[in-house]
Amino acid sequence: MRLLMTMALCCGFAVNVSATPESDREALRSYFEKRIPNVPLEEHINGAYALDEAKRAQWLAMEDFPPYEFTIDEGADLWEEAFDNGETYASCFGDSPAIKAGFPYWDAEQGQVITLDLAINQCREANGEEALDYLGEEMAALTAFIAYESRDELIAVEIPEDPAALAAYESGKAFYYQRRGQLNFSCSSCHVDMANNMLRAERLSAGIGHTTHWPVYRLKWNAVGPLHKRFMECNDQVKAKSFAPQSEEYRNLEYFMTYMANDLPLNGPASRK
Repeated sequence: MRLLMTMALCCGFAVNVSATPESDREALRSYFEKRIPNVPLEEHINGAYALDEAKRAQWLAMEDFPPYEFTIDEGADLWEEAFDNGETYASCFGDSPAIKAGFPYWDAEQGQVITLDLAINQCREANGEEALDYLGEEMAALTAFIAYESRDELIAVEIPEDPAALAAYESGKAFYYQRRGQLNFSCSSCHVDMANNMLRAERLSAGIGHTTHWPVYRLKWNAVGPLHKRFMECNDQVKAKSFAPQSEEYRNLEYFMTYMANDLPLNGPASRK
């Protein structure tokens, strides 16, 4: 509790440690509506491109011939490809691949947050297949295809009335606001407290739609990569301990961040610098 109270006091955005998930979401949205009143809330699904007109123009030009296009095609083939037992991903997820809006979710039986990436590997293992590398090309292709098929669906993540589910949500929330690393930065330091400010040559995006557009083709990666790779990179940048992709820490963080984006439309995959 002392740690959470410290988090509440150290940040420019007041964190109510006794709040409900829904009151957290409403408070964060209200904060950005007041901090950046000239940008409609839904526009924040485009990250920094919602805040910088020049960079937005460059980005839109790149989207005319998106660098993730071939990755989507590869994912479509993988979705249809049969496992050795004759089944496909449809045996786990249904015929429609437009499933991203409900991820991540709390699985009471497993007692953990299930992300889309984790669910894909659980589907594979249930069908006698080896798990995919969470940072590999096949996982990127599958999630890019699913994200593309799910475009414009509204995020609909639930926090059930289950103490364990709420604890996972609160764990993700604590991670988001807790300062770490030699630079003593939290996720919220950049994307809440300093949102819309410049950090060197980059404008800092608002932390309200960050999970809508993944996976992402990043120019610096020269490839499509997952959200958890970006989490790892952020931790490295502030000289903090990085966790493995799909670790409990990062899945809980994704759970919190995605709930904050509830009712915003999905727009992945996307391209970023």
